[in-house]
Amino acid sequence: MHLSKVVFGTSGLGNLYQAPTQEEKNAIVGECLAHMDKPAVFDSAGKYGAGLALEALGAALRHWQVPPEQVLISNKLGWYRIPLRGAEPTFEPGVWKNIQHDAEQRISYEGILQCFEQGNQLLGNYPAQLVSVHDPDEYLATAGTPKEREKKLQDIRDAYRALHDLKAAGKVKAIGVGAKNWKIIREITGIIPLDWVMIANSLTLHAHPQELADYIQSLQARGVAVINSAVFNGGFLTGGDYYNYKLVDGSDPAHHELLRWRTAFFAACTMHQVDPAHACVQFGLNVPGVTAVAMSTSKAAKVKGNMDMVKNNISPDFWEYLKSKQLIR
Repeated sequence: MHLSKVVFGTSGLGNLYQAPTQEEKNAIVGECLAHMDKPAVFDSAGKYGAGLALEALGAALRHWQVPPEQVLISNKLGWYRIPLRGAEPTFEPGVWKNIQHDAEQRISYEGILQCFEQGNQLLGNYPAQLVSVHDPDEYLATAGTPKEREKKLQDIRDAYRALHDLKAAGKVKAIGVGAKNWKIIREITGIIPLDWVMIANSLTLHAHPQELADYIQSLQARGVAVINSAVFNGGFLTGGDYYNYKLVDGSDPAHHELLRWRTAFFAACTMHQVDPAHACVQFGLNVPGVTAVAMSTSKAAKVKGNMDMVKNNISPDFWEYLKSKQLIR
């Protein structure tokens, strides 16, 4: 499967943490279209704002009068929009701002087909061509017993059977999986044939275990495209307070090594005049076997800079210095 080097994530279009206007969302999508290779690839999900991200993406593409063949949309399936009955959604309270619907999880053969049809209705003229089951690792993690886990794993198998039926019918081009726990991705690719995988928070400049690197090269040998997502470890590698969405506490001895690593990394970046974000993106993209890197922003003005970080290579001297300081392998 051929992909451009950048996949644009659309959680911000679903009002993640803030509520941009549709005009602001149109501007973000417009900048992506201006700077991404064609077809431009957008990654979305029914879970993002209970379908709002899909709705806003479709509206933005219509606003710019984009021919459908110039975009490729990934829809991660498993969450279905339902009416909002309380003050805020039940599936992730406090995360999605000013949304008018709720969502419920539907991981089964029929449930995934329902999510697919609803997603395409929300997108309008731009049906999803890349499909997957959303966060199967989190779904399996809710099992309390081995028997319950096997039941949930069968739900996932049934969901993928539905996706393969869609592909056989010519309704989608490729089937994949996205998860934060890469070992669950490995388990799924061991039992289900896939065209692409999206690995999140697992293959970064700070954390890149050899076992994962070997697995990615095995996927490449099988012709499976690999999309590397969340290459900043939840923003920590660029100065944030959270590592993979968990607060880093400088007073906790368990976090001292992580903070020491970041201080040394920032010093190396300063010495070589390299933006830490640029280093993270380039490292995440250039791991052998990686096809593309997923990026997102809630600001139209940042889109071009994000694309430049993908396109502009960093001097080999910088990488050699990081290795000499044992900051990377």
